[in-house]
Amino acid sequence: CAITVAKWAATAKNVKLHAAQVEFFANCCGLWDEIEGRTNFIDDGAGGCEKFFIRHMSDCSEGGATYAHWVDKRLLERMAPGLFVLLWSTGFIVARYGTKDAGPLTFLTIRTAIASVILFVVSRIIREARVSRTQVPIQIAVGIGMHAMYLGGVFVAINHGLPSGISALIAALHPVVTTTLSRLLLNENLSSRQAFGVVLGCAGVIAVVIEHGGAGNGVTSFALCSMAVAVVGMSAGTLIQRKYAHGTPLLAGTSIQYFVTAVVLGICAVTSEGWQFAVTTRSVLSLAWAVGVLSIAAILIMLWLLHRQAAAQVSSLFFLTPAFSTIEGAVLFGERLGLLAIAGLAVAVVGVRLATSQQK
Repeated sequence: CAITVAKWAATAKNVKLHAAQVEFFANCCGLWDEIEGRTNFIDDGAGGCEKFFIRHMSDCSEGGATYAHWVDKRLLERMAPGLFVLLWSTGFIVARYGTKDAGPLTFLTIRTAIASVILFVVSRIIREARVSRTQVPIQIAVGIGMHAMYLGGVFVAINHGLPSGISALIAALHPVVTTTLSRLLLNENLSSRQAFGVVLGCAGVIAVVIEHGGAGNGVTSFALCSMAVAVVGMSAGTLIQRKYAHGTPLLAGTSIQYFVTAVVLGICAVTSEGWQFAVTTRSVLSLAWAVGVLSIAAILIMLWLLHRQAAAQVSSLFFLTPAFSTIEGAVLFGERLGLLAIAGLAVAVVGVRLATSQQK
């Protein structure tokens, strides 16, 4: 019977259903007679087979789990970009709080060291595959660019007085660099629709930051150079990850990235800051959020997205960071959210939607 059902599925638009799974669904839900008596249902094609399992999966928790895994995966692919933007936008809030009681590089060294240990332990617990020797240098390069240069540049710039709005703007401009380089180095062609989305995203970011505070006091050449390092680092790390890191174990690979970052930033923290970290409620809570939400959850989501989308498309999500940071600042710190910021947020959302679209 299982072989017969498999043949029915093959004739229904070449849908490849495993015979054992089909028989399991039918037996556990008491529907085998219905399958034998309703061959025309499967003959309706792949859509009919899918509707059949959707209609009956709720009657069998074990059988539903297999199908639900597929449904949950599709749901995750739709929700991941928005969740990443929301989590990543809190990074500037953490930078503002965390550097009040610690040196920026010291704070980041502790943050990345803890994250590296946690991810390594988890990867061993779940018996994830180890990173191959050929992948280690790639993960080191990604770690230096995506974490050491980007995070170090942002935190140092904010610590040296660069307003958070301008920091968010400059950091969010790295998709432009990534998009340009991805077309030159990775042969990732953008459609006119996606290119227009990049332009809209950039315009929306500028509008939000102008409303959020603009280029006011506190802008120094050193801070701007730090942000330039951050932009270059994130773009380079993104491109390397996209081109060379396919098949790398996610947790183990990220653990290596953080370990390298902790070593590099730790040396810089000792030599330039003298290792400054005061244990306070604010510094501990900031560190906990930075490790759990930013260094683990947000980064894993971004790397997961890079395995499934073009580098330019994933990078375009950063256009939304300043917009969401503005909303968070208005809620947490009572900062004004004017009409221009609201309009900029709407434009940025549309831009990201177009830039990440698969349509031509």
